[in-house]
Amino acid sequence: MKILLTRLDRVGDLLLTTPAIASVRRSWPHAHVTLVCSRYNAAVVERSPDVDAVMSLAEYIKPAAFGRRFRGSCDIALALAPRLADFELVRATGAPLRAGYTYCGRYLARATARLFLTRLSVADADPARSERDLQRLVRHEVEYILDVVRLAGGNHIERELVLPIDDVDRHAVSHVPSDSIVLHLGERWFHEGSSFESVVALIRELHRFERPIVVTYGVDVLEHAAAVRALGVADLVVGGLSFSQWAAVFEKSKLVITVDTGATHVASAMRRPTVVLFEHRYFHLSSQEWAPYRVPAACLRKPASDGAAELAASRESILTAVGQLLETEIPAQALS
Repeated sequence: MKILLTRLDRVGDLLLTTPAIASVRRSWPHAHVTLVCSRYNAAVVERSPDVDAVMSLAEYIKPAAFGRRFRGSCDIALALAPRLADFELVRATGAPLRAGYTYCGRYLARATARLFLTRLSVADADPARSERDLQRLVRHEVEYILDVVRLAGGNHIERELVLPIDDVDRHAVSHVPSDSIVLHLGERWFHEGSSFESVVALIRELHRFERPIVVTYGVDVLEHAAAVRALGVADLVVGGLSFSQWAAVFEKSKLVITVDTGATHVASAMRRPTVVLFEHRYFHLSSQEWAPYRVPAACLRKPASDGAAELAASRESILTAVGQLLETEIPAQALS
């Protein structure tokens, strides 16, 4: 049997897909499994023990054209992202069983899905409904992706995030202090309910916990990271890491603080308690569907404005959450 999986979007989304990929491997242990991803998110799965081949789709190649490479040679094709590009790629394979998922509020996608897929799962997450009904429970994104595996006939479901790192990665970050508080800089720290000045103030205030403060960053915030380094408010500001080295920094930390980015899910994969500052809009949906997965966590909401009092209150809520998580032992069930 030959199985094709696709996930062409972001790093964090592909990381949340790794339980589904592992579930495919366990459900069809003798199948040849190929995963198609993007060049942007391929680092997540470059060491995956659950696939036989990883193929990156270049931006200039149309998904349908790429999918036709597998026409007639694929038994099952699963679109593990609720996106048209993944649907088009899966349809082009001509696989007899083609499954995927979309959201209940995406009426056009639901109406046209049968043009692409033979089986469709509809996730009940809906931004408008969640904001109107604050008691509405939304399942985690991992569960919606696992529904696709079940829909295809998968009968062995795994739920652990899979992100292998090794001693080479750990050696590369041996200079990073252990049991530190790691704050990951992302673009969302610097607008709409947060600001650079407020982040700097937060880093200063984190020293009250008497632990090393480590700031990590990617290429999207180089100037901000340089400014933080120049101010000397953190014990270490570290960037230029490979994806697995970045994960190794999280692994040796005591706790991770981030905005809503892929860092949330890397921290979960490394079993680290996490504080996440979500956007004010659609908070009730996002803080459930994309919450830290199976680790102790605090999901906080950005203030609606950038006023000094609002930013100060936001920082204090982060500090309170950090203090509570540092006092909490990780429950055994969060690690199982």
